[in-house]
Amino acid sequence: MLSGGGSRLSTHLRLRDCDLQPQLGFGFGLGSRLRRRSLNLKPRISSFPSIIPSNSFSQGQDQRELPSDVLSSVAGGIVALGKFDALHIGHRELAIQASKVGPPFLLSFVGMAEVLGWEPRAPIVAKCDRKRILSTWAPYCGNMVPEEFEIQFSSVRKLTPREFVEKLLKEFGVCGVVAGENYRFGYKAAGDATELMKLCEEYGMGAYIIKSVMDKNPYSINTNSDSKDRGQVSSTRVRRALAVGDMKYVSKLLGRQHRVILVAKDEEGFRWSRHKLSVPKSCMLNLGPKEGLYGKCYVLIGDEGDLLVPCSVVIDTAYIHIETDEVVGKYDDVVSSEQDMSLIRIEFGDMEC
Repeated sequence: MLSGGGSRLSTHLRLRDCDLQPQLGFGFGLGSRLRRRSLNLKPRISSFPSIIPSNSFSQGQDQRELPSDVLSSVAGGIVALGKFDALHIGHRELAIQASKVGPPFLLSFVGMAEVLGWEPRAPIVAKCDRKRILSTWAPYCGNMVPEEFEIQFSSVRKLTPREFVEKLLKEFGVCGVVAGENYRFGYKAAGDATELMKLCEEYGMGAYIIKSVMDKNPYSINTNSDSKDRGQVSSTRVRRALAVGDMKYVSKLLGRQHRVILVAKDEEGFRWSRHKLSVPKSCMLNLGPKEGLYGKCYVLIGDEGDLLVPCSVVIDTAYIHIETDEVVGKYDDVVSSEQDMSLIRIEFGDMEC
């Protein structure tokens, strides 16, 4: 039976600014407008060999009506399944394939660490920065921005694989799923990608299984402790690349430069001393690289990050020190003065000095 407690879509339909206090967790809700509509699915199969389609999308399904009681924000959408901590290029590939069939969504579980007793740890992507990253995926996704929705992990943890698929269909009105070839689901990871395809076909849902995006780095970070690692791009690899300070490798795994968000903890905000700013590491909303000196960085200043200032970054045991280059023009008036700010963003380049 389905969990009586039920899962809830996040009520956070919009995220305006970065949270003023660091928060740990998995994803956030961006729910789109509620909609109930008939489906007119004409799935397109990718021509390259990284996608293994099921035969679940049939012509008879094109005009299938959603149940009348389905008011989910993902109704009629295609859901990518996985853990989306890093939003790396493997995750992007799932969204790309979902977008070829319908509106793409990423399913995020909330409260997994608490339920499983994991030690709290900083996310790779700041919660408030996820929407920006997903917006950069639109050109890859047919000009659609993938959205996220949340399910309380406690409400699905003990569901069998069949009950989980039922929940996606009957409670959320999902018309199809996309998952990686190593995806496992259901209580104690009882179900695999093959079973997911079988169940989705049985329930009249589309299922697409994607081959893993492999890590093409010339050397491999030690992942012997991870039994699931087969050389694919993963959040674990991103964390380990950050742990050794290899920002070029991090950029390749993410498909973008890594950005760290810093939020002041008091009303005074951050204050520049001419060309230098030192910020306690406790102000970080997400995971940064190891201690060291980093060049080719930028600090983004202003509510919209519209002021981009070249800088170098030194990370020590307690602080992040931002040192700006010789700046001219409009930057000089801002950075040279004691500019008061409460939020700054650091974008790391592809090198460690």
